[in-house]
Amino acid sequence: MKLSARNQFVGKVIEISEGAVNSVVKVELEGGEVISSTITCEAVKELGLTIDKDVTAIVKATEVMVMA
Repeated sequence: MKLSARNQFVGKVIEISEGAVNSVVKVELEGGEVISSTITCEAVKELGLTIDKDVTAIVKATEVMVMA
């Protein structure tokens, strides 16, 4: 699948925390950084997400806030 989004990060799923409707999926990137995404539990099942699965995280954001 080709996408216009340029912010694509390859990594492995390291944690899936399931809630009643949504799950938080943590992905460890190749450099060791960890990012997380909140997606539906249904999407976790449809994508077959499991610990150690290779995935690509795609970020499309028009606003990103950073505070130091």
